[in-house]
Amino acid sequence: MTIKIGDKMPAGEFAVMGSDGPGKITTDELFKGKRVVLFSVPGAFTPTCSQKHLPGYVKKADELKANGIDTIACTSVNDVFVMDAWGKDQGAGDKVMMLADGNATYAKALGLDLDASGFGMGTRGQRFSIIVNDGVVEQLNVEAPGQFDVSSCEYAIGQTA
Repeated sequence: MTIKIGDKMPAGEFAVMGSDGPGKITTDELFKGKRVVLFSVPGAFTPTCSQKHLPGYVKKADELKANGIDTIACTSVNDVFVMDAWGKDQGAGDKVMMLADGNATYAKALGLDLDASGFGMGTRGQRFSIIVNDGVVEQLNVEAPGQFDVSSCEYAIGQTA
């Protein structure tokens, strides 16, 4: 079952890279008492994800934060080392938190997983953005296959203004 507006975000955790190496962040730590934009890309270092999706959020992070967003987080079905390297490559710094969902556990919990085995990529997360307010879905934007529009930072800015 796919998550929808008004639903509570499912409990779970992501892998994150910290100063001491790989660690975890729970969804409670991520969402409780905060307004968060969580966006998902099918794969780190892939063309649209690296040329448009993540760079848009890095470049316009301050605009989202000015609209009341506390945290911007990117998730992908990649391991924590890949997400860390991609974040460094893209200059995410402290603007966008890089969350690894290595086994697609969270994508599946949201009902937003994607069978990309036809492309040799196995199970991935769909391209989407969710605006979460204190753990509850405020806005949900899932892209049609092959599209990049409603999960963009520009679209999120419009929804948070």
